[in-house]
Amino acid sequence: MKKTPLPLLLLFVSASAFAQNNLDPSSSAAPASGGFYAWWSARTSATQAKQPAWAVPLVTTYTGLFQVVRTDVLRQIAPARTDTWIFDNSKGVNFIPGGNIELDIDLPPYIKHNSTAADGAGDFSALGKYRLASGNAQHGTYTLSAWVLATFPTGSYKNGSTKPSLQPNLGGGKGFRNFDVQSTIGATLPTGNPAINTSGRPVLWNTVAQYRVAKLFWPEIESNATFYKGGANDGKTQEFITPGLIVGRCGLHPSDPKSRPGLAFGAGLQIASSQFHSYNHELVLTARWIF
Repeated sequence: MKKTPLPLLLLFVSASAFAQNNLDPSSSAAPASGGFYAWWSARTSATQAKQPAWAVPLVTTYTGLFQVVRTDVLRQIAPARTDTWIFDNSKGVNFIPGGNIELDIDLPPYIKHNSTAADGAGDFSALGKYRLASGNAQHGTYTLSAWVLATFPTGSYKNGSTKPSLQPNLGGGKGFRNFDVQSTIGATLPTGNPAINTSGRPVLWNTVAQYRVAKLFWPEIESNATFYKGGANDGKTQEFITPGLIVGRCGLHPSDPKSRPGLAFGAGLQIASSQFHSYNHELVLTARWIF
């Protein structure tokens, strides 16, 4: 019997949750006077009101649910002093279809090498997240979520993987007034050779500490570590320390507390802190349209 692909299964789950919410007479199933978008916005705001209102980190995956259109631009400086630009960096649209579910559609990045390597698009990916537990500022200020990232080999030339991969993750966070810490751990699992022989099954562990200054400024520092298991780098560890700043949410209608649209920006610098590293440092720029 042919197995159902994981992304399709995630869509079935989200559709089921969406249908249950609509059938529940206690939910806001009927469109409000403002139409579908007003109804969707009110429901999304109610879902996010059950979790802390932290900024989405630069690199570490947010451990709550978020609805955003996002693009990142990266500039990597390799040990040979060559630089590589990565446009979009596998970002796209994140939305909350219902319940405790978030779905992300990530566009392939475009990778520009300033070397003999061929420029081109990277791999397409999609993510399904389920919020296991959470509490807002009045109920403990914490999050706990699980998610799976599926990556498909759509890259041109050698700018992507040769096989699809799955990356199961678990992440949680805890807040203390204006300070919060979020941490995630996961493993990339290629589905076949030669990807297994080349990249192995690396374990990724990211942790971020953030502090809110005033209403809009979130200085942060991250640890982004990869532990290589199998493959060409078996047994090696790579870590970057990433200081950064997120600014936002800058509301489109700041005088209306129910209005969701807004902008957020951020920048940071990944600095290699381990003896083994594929690049020395990386500039990270991010722009987000929150809806």
